[in-house]
Amino acid sequence: MQPLQVKQCCANVYGSEAARFLLGDSFHPGGVELTGRLAQLAKLTARSVVLDVASGKGTSALYLTETIGCRVIGVDLSPTNVEQASAEATARSLNHQVSFLLGDAERLPFEMETFDAIICECAFCTFPDKQRSSDEFARVLRPAGVVAISDLTRTRAPLPELDGLLAWIACIGDAQPLEQYGAWLTAAGFALETMERHDHCLIDMVNSVRSKLLVADVLKGLGKLNVPELDTEQAKKFAHAVSMAVQAGQLGYGVVVARKGYA
Repeated sequence: MQPLQVKQCCANVYGSEAARFLLGDSFHPGGVELTGRLAQLAKLTARSVVLDVASGKGTSALYLTETIGCRVIGVDLSPTNVEQASAEATARSLNHQVSFLLGDAERLPFEMETFDAIICECAFCTFPDKQRSSDEFARVLRPAGVVAISDLTRTRAPLPELDGLLAWIACIGDAQPLEQYGAWLTAAGFALETMERHDHCLIDMVNSVRSKLLVADVLKGLGKLNVPELDTEQAKKFAHAVSMAVQAGQLGYGVVVARKGYA
């Protein structure tokens, strides 16, 4: 499968009912609590203009607008996500302050030096060309602008049981050590400010997904769950493999914050 196909497939899956059932409104480990931590590290204020890359259903963008008051634009590859996020912004009367559009992290549809900050949660590792995405982050940020990433991490050791398309959909396929994410940002001209481990957030999410898969089996058996794209048996095997990898220290979750220099 080609890189663009992988990205589009991931976007479509995260726009599905199966993803909402298993992951809830916030599609990344740590939920809005970790989004709040990113905002704190990035020093966001009501005057900040923020880009949320791979914004999904808009949970983080809406949270930042409601709690901090900043202006947020979310970009996502899934038309369904963009439509639903936009509808939610309108329903909350926030559409004057937060908006959503289709966009690719490797070709952001914005002029140079448009934003004060970028957040990117549990998505950077799925971008096929991470250096190009890092360069795009630098291009659209103003001088001294900040990028705050939270993402899955993995050791460089091979994990054959976690290979394939399902691994990409679960944001594991090309996860890297936390230091490597920092290296891509540094190569794009950023100065690293913070690196934090949040492995407990991944453990909590995996445990939650495994519990929901057990519930899904019961509901499907009773004819009360109609999510045909959800293969619970395959998902349970994969979730078990992820859990074992986390316990072995092969998978984790982390935060990287870096600041763009002045021209």
